Amino acid sequence: MPIDIAFLAIAEAQQVFHWLPAALELGKRADVRVHILSPSRLILDLVASYDPEGRLDLIKLRRPSTKPDSLFRLPSRLATLLLNYRAIARFPTLVTTEITSAWLKRVPGFATRLILIKHGAGDRAGGYKQRHADFDLTIVAGEKDRRRMIEYGLCTDANCLVGGYAKFELRAPRRPLFDDDKPVLLYNPHFDPDLSSWVRHGPQVMAALEALRGWNVIIAPHVKLARRVPPIHSDSPHIRVDMGSRHSIDMSYTTSADAYLGDVSSQVYEFLLTPRPCIFLNLDHHDWREDQAFAHWRLGQVIDRTDALQGALDRAADLQPGLVAAQEAAMQDSIDLSPVPASQRQTALILDFAQKAQA
Repeated sequence: MPIDIAFLAIAEAQQVFHWLPAALELGKRADVRVHILSPSRLILDLVASYDPEGRLDLIKLRRPSTKPDSLFRLPSRLATLLLNYRAIARFPTLVTTEITSAWLKRVPGFATRLILIKHGAGDRAGGYKQRHADFDLTIVAGEKDRRRMIEYGLCTDANCLVGGYAKFELRAPRRPLFDDDKPVLLYNPHFDPDLSSWVRHGPQVMAALEALRGWNVIIAPHVKLARRVPPIHSDSPHIRVDMGSRHSIDMSYTTSADAYLGDVSSQVYEFLLTPRPCIFLNLDHHDWREDQAFAHWRLGQVIDRTDALQGALDRAADLQPGLVAAQEAAMQDSIDLSPVPASQRQTALILDFAQKAQA
């Protein structure tokens, strides 16, 4: 009897690439039926574009909203769960990358087993919430997350397993981002208002970026930032802004940029798949050196003034050889770069769990 595994896609499009490789891998198996549940037709169309053979069963959930469909503005996750509870609860195994689904465990009689593929591999403390403890199995990218999840009491040795970073398998190829040959700086601010370098300091950061000499700049904030701040705009010819597009989530920029500027986004680890210069903005003067939430700041220069950016970029090439070993070690701890593709490793973990759940 085939095993039914459902992937719940109620989060925005940036999370799709974290679970889609495993779904596609499972879809190759004759003994598995893979179902994709989403309230967004655009999300389902995005999934279908990677599944030309139509192996995945795409199920459109009811939308608890009359607003236009969007890859980056989905309806309330909790409302979606409530409205589609019966459609969701009929599956014995449910895989997701967001933690609102943990609410389902509070419903009397809910028997579906929940698997979380923890998206991202960053250090921010906000990536560890009590709701993580409600999942029956958590798959993380590397030993760092596994260690921290267990330390925080959110998982045990038995139900938190390393599965790698499957998003790398769908990453966009390196390509030119500008018409000239100047190096490209990627500025990637986070949405967290207490940690973001943009929320309180946007005008100063933009002035520094517009004043840069010898660099092109891509400003591609976390897509959630676009919902919280006015649109970012610049008339400078060496600056391009992407507040949310497919390029901003498929690693087009982290693959193609020559240097990284940011604060606490986990995308820094996607950028460091190939070691390159990183600069971090500490404009709010966080006491970061002994705080594991800022562990990635040890992998580049940290500046506390925007007028220090040009000098940091001028020094970056000379400093980079001394940072490569630390970047590679941090990457290996954060993301297990096994020769076995992460999609296959995650598939094995999900299938083993689902077989036991459906037995």
